Amino acid sequence: MQMVQLGRTGLQVSRLSLGGIFTSSLGPGFEESKKLVFQALDAGINYIDTAPAYANSEEVLGKILKEVRTPIIFSTKLGGRPRPFDPKNPQQLRQSVTESLKLLNREVIDILLIHEPDRPRQYPWWNSVDPLQGPVLDVLNDLKKQGLIRFMGLGGTTSTELAYLVKTNLFDVVLTAFNFSLLYREASREILPMAQKHQMGIVLGSVLQQGALGGRFDEVVRRKPIWLSESRRQQFLALYQFLDDSGLGIVEASLRWAISRPETQTILIGAKTADHLETSVKAIAQGPLSLDQLMRLDEIAQMVPNRPFEEPMILPMEQPDSYWGPGPANLATGVPVGQGL
Repeated sequence: MQMVQLGRTGLQVSRLSLGGIFTSSLGPGFEESKKLVFQALDAGINYIDTAPAYANSEEVLGKILKEVRTPIIFSTKLGGRPRPFDPKNPQQLRQSVTESLKLLNREVIDILLIHEPDRPRQYPWWNSVDPLQGPVLDVLNDLKKQGLIRFMGLGGTTSTELAYLVKTNLFDVVLTAFNFSLLYREASREILPMAQKHQMGIVLGSVLQQGALGGRFDEVVRRKPIWLSESRRQQFLALYQFLDDSGLGIVEASLRWAISRPETQTILIGAKTADHLETSVKAIAQGPLSLDQLMRLDEIAQMVPNRPFEEPMILPMEQPDSYWGPGPANLATGVPVGQGL
């Protein structure tokens, strides 16, 4: 497994890393998760990301890795614990870190990320955004001085808002998800160039778009469910034609595209099973795509340079009829009814 430096942290991380969302009660069970983790270690993966919001992932990983002596780099997050969660309560934030250390059986957290720092209606972290101020910054810096965390970062899913936070240069690492893959390139406009400018570590999440690029859904795309715009439909059809022409599987193409990009350092794979992980490891072992293939994929990505307005954040390809459309809106404020401010 190729190792790369994670930005200015100096940490040497594996090109492929393991996302812990399914090494939890959300996955196939403890024994399968244990098999998955040990297979990841055997493949040379040394970086694992998790979060308090990923069900009991921290606890499961802590149990699995209790007897492992192989050096492992961990990132976990602040956000969602304890409940009810107040992101402006320093005591709660420190309590969450103490809990993470206990569950993971660690004395130090390598990278502590603010979870969804760019979605204030999910977690209102900030008292001010210009300049950026909030109790979480003081807590993170204190934890760093105490030696309980080594580096601090951001774990977000937007493009413009996350780019602003990256621009502050207050953080060491950015984990960006849902916005940089074969078909989605929003992160390439501001987030990644800004992170490179500041020599931040870059962790790429959701390269398979939560399953939309984890398999082929030719029949779903052809019949065009209500949530699938015509432009996105044509783009998927073009991608599937590219895959047929090149003889590539969609997972292989996605991962080999990702390692072909100079911006990416480590690529998180939220594998559910050891078989899923094996597929990913074999894919990146094939190396980067050819220049001609990359150019064609760039052309396909440009077919939909910006997301259609009503497009779901996670395309429900596996259950295409389960999603009808966006929720009700309050015309006076623009805030969806029931969410408040």
